[in-house]
Amino acid sequence: MIPVQGYAGQTVAVLGLGRSGRATAAALQEGGAHPVVWDDSAVARDAAEEAGFNLRDLTKPRAFEGVSLLVVSPGIPHLYPAPNPVIAAAWDADVPVDNDIGLFFRSFATAEWEDFETMPRVIAVTGSNGKSTTSALIHHILVENGRPAQLAGNIGRGVLDIEPAHDGEVVVLELSSYQTDLARSLTPDVAVFTNLSPDHLDRHAGPGGYFAAKRRLFAEGGPDRAIIGVDEVEGRYMANQLSEGPGDDRVIRISSGQKLTGEGWNVFARKGFLAEHRKGRQIGSIDLRAIAGLPGAHNHQNACAAYAACRTLGLGPKGIEAAMQSYPGLPHRSQVVAVKDGVTFVNDSKATNVDSAAKALAAFPKIRWICGGLQKEGGLDGLLPYLDHVSKAYVIGREAESFARQLTGSDVEVCGTMAKAVAQAAADAEAGEVVLLAPAAASFDQYDSFERRGEDFIRCVTEAVG
Repeated sequence: MIPVQGYAGQTVAVLGLGRSGRATAAALQEGGAHPVVWDDSAVARDAAEEAGFNLRDLTKPRAFEGVSLLVVSPGIPHLYPAPNPVIAAAWDADVPVDNDIGLFFRSFATAEWEDFETMPRVIAVTGSNGKSTTSALIHHILVENGRPAQLAGNIGRGVLDIEPAHDGEVVVLELSSYQTDLARSLTPDVAVFTNLSPDHLDRHAGPGGYFAAKRRLFAEGGPDRAIIGVDEVEGRYMANQLSEGPGDDRVIRISSGQKLTGEGWNVFARKGFLAEHRKGRQIGSIDLRAIAGLPGAHNHQNACAAYAACRTLGLGPKGIEAAMQSYPGLPHRSQVVAVKDGVTFVNDSKATNVDSAAKALAAFPKIRWICGGLQKEGGLDGLLPYLDHVSKAYVIGREAESFARQLTGSDVEVCGTMAKAVAQAAADAEAGEVVLLAPAAASFDQYDSFERRGEDFIRCVTEAVG
């Protein structure tokens, strides 16, 4: 646990008692603060009270008297589409609002660091797609190369629930826009921006607000190294803003699909090969085609980001390549769950938006595609260029018929349920095809989370293939 510094003897309110909220309350207590906690859920409140935390109904008048800080869990809106009433009450009481990410960066360094030979480092990863894979891959490469490392944030453990850093340790954080938007302190040593595509637009009042939330990771003090995906205009803009000139190697540009030129530090993947260029010369390369845990161009972008991050820490190309070969991949992200009679079944339930689903479709030439769910803003037009990879689409979800009508020019079957879609796709599939779950939609019309949806797909596949 990371004890929260700076609030010893003070009362700090915590709103939201999920994973991060409970860890925050415990870390505040460990640092000498007096946390008072609240959640709309009676079950969560009862569990917190049983764990020894003091409840305070933060929705009541004068609830913030004597409170020094309000810490908010990431799922709670603080600005758009409307501020949570508790947050608005904190503003009215002039109580600062922060989240666990801000507290982490304020509390990570300790007096013990003076005795370390090598200062601990923080690598923070954000972006629309690929955050989890990139973060997990960086962590895997570090561990395989004998570097002590911890993985936390939007993946793994809560940021305040990890262990205090050891000499030379690296903490890898996956950070969502919800987390970067509110944190009052954001000071990673290395910051990674994978890519940008429309998502969470209601929470950020449109694409500009969404991009601004991501960009904060690079603006609050500035990282020593910034690794920027430049396949979208926002990434090119940000790389230009951060760079002091053509040869500024504090900014590492990454790409999947285009060759990057210039005197700076560039890492890119083309036709399955990763290349590192610095000062106009190639100094490293990796054949990504045979790495089972990183299929498709979207994963090659993740590989470029992870490679660049590890190079900033002094790891050599050969050590990075060897670790990538053993990377197992993450559940629900291009996860191969079965192969039978030449048909491969792939679970990409994490493809919850059009951009991530399009990248999944681009990764395989012949697909039996299971899609659908709670559709996000913007429609499905971004998928249309990839439908020539789809032999047939099998649509699930409560909005299945509406979803299916948007897949113009494709062979489509409205299935409704996962069980029916998997059974029909498995029956129709021929050798050499992939049965792919890449929903291009949120899961909440039928499932509690994308993980539950992916688990149901795996269960149905197991039943279908025996």
